[in-house]
Amino acid sequence: MFPSPASLVETSRILALLRQETVGGGLLVAMAALALVWANSPAAGSYTGLRDLRVGYPPWQLDLTLGAWASDGLLTIFFFLVGLELKREFVAGDLRRFGTAIKPILAAAGGVATPALVYLAIAGRDPGLRHGWAIPTATDIAFAVAVLALIGSHLPSPLRIFLLTLAVVDDLIAIGIIAVAYTDAIHPLPLLLALATIGAYGLIAQMFRRFLGDHPAAVWLVLLPIGAVAWAFMHASGIHPTIAGVLLGFTVPVLHHRRDRDSLTGPGLSERLDHQLRPLSTGFAVPLFAFFSAGVAVGGPDGWRATFTDPLTIAVVAALVLGKPTGIVLTTWVLTRVTRVELDPSVQWVDLIGVGQLAGIGFTVSLLVTELAFDPGQTAHDHAKVAILAASIVSAVLAAVILGDRNRHYRRIEDVGSDRDEDASSGPGEEARAGSDEQRQGHGEDQGVLADVDEPRE
Repeated sequence: MFPSPASLVETSRILALLRQETVGGGLLVAMAALALVWANSPAAGSYTGLRDLRVGYPPWQLDLTLGAWASDGLLTIFFFLVGLELKREFVAGDLRRFGTAIKPILAAAGGVATPALVYLAIAGRDPGLRHGWAIPTATDIAFAVAVLALIGSHLPSPLRIFLLTLAVVDDLIAIGIIAVAYTDAIHPLPLLLALATIGAYGLIAQMFRRFLGDHPAAVWLVLLPIGAVAWAFMHASGIHPTIAGVLLGFTVPVLHHRRDRDSLTGPGLSERLDHQLRPLSTGFAVPLFAFFSAGVAVGGPDGWRATFTDPLTIAVVAALVLGKPTGIVLTTWVLTRVTRVELDPSVQWVDLIGVGQLAGIGFTVSLLVTELAFDPGQTAHDHAKVAILAASIVSAVLAAVILGDRNRHYRRIEDVGSDRDEDASSGPGEEARAGSDEQRQGHGEDQGVLADVDEPRE
């Protein structure tokens, strides 16, 4: 039987909700909290049994636990969307303009280097902990943007663009770190096969509309199987398979000019893939990864005390809560002092401090780096995850306090401006308004010429 119209409408409504940043961030936090409570409850054995349940096909080296399928498999969907977003930013977004991109790019670099240095300064004396230096370097796009969407209704739009670009570049750096620093051995043949498959995927994606049209099922029947094969080869090569997701996203064509969009009857392939996969990522893949990654058994009051006195925990919390905003703001400040680059006139330094604090939310990618840096049986593995959760919550609260106050400040400015506009519009009488109307009609042609001259053209 075919689904009823009512069920289709309800499904569309749910999918639309899952594309919202606030909903995705809420699901992420809820699943992480559920895992943490379950792992520290009397039923903790059932949680670990579920997480460690092995599923797959051993001859293809795909006999993985459910937790590994979530981090290596499902999270690839998230990284594929990151690849799409990076491609759009480089081709059609802010990263294609040097003047706009240089500030968040260098700020992201400072926001990666400073937390790593803070971590090494606190925990680097222990050789067993040094491998976790990259844990506090990442920013969780979904979580950070969700918090900004909740509290930043009146903040300047350049501030949101700065955060998005910062987080995108941050993720790009984190992807490079994962590929280089957390790959033990590389098997050349599977890697070559993975790259060849990714190349074939990109070739088909470039010609997708010409040969396969706009049918929605074509994406799932053609591109998805090829992407799965590329993922399997990348997994066998020894490089973390989420890298395959990023590379696949980079191969998808992006419409980079208005004329390109006008010449087509619908959205481009990049937009279609993002539209179709975004609910799957925010509603299923990332929350499930958080569920299987955040379930750490701390072990009562003594366990909590041991966790938060561990140099590793202190290092991760300090690096995310203090190192991230310090690196971002300090790098931006130095840039404005030694070059002609300046902040957008609508943005104040206190706004930038709030965004830097928001970047201290290092949830998803930080948990992934923890999985790669420490073995699940190590104490450091569990303590690092607790530290990430604690630091992300603290950063979110501090950012909400700073940016919430700034949001109220900008709202008051808007209210004063709207009151002045109302007073000005109610000032002239009917005769004065009629006279001004006649003047506007008399100068109509001149205004039209000026509009044509001033209007930017592509």
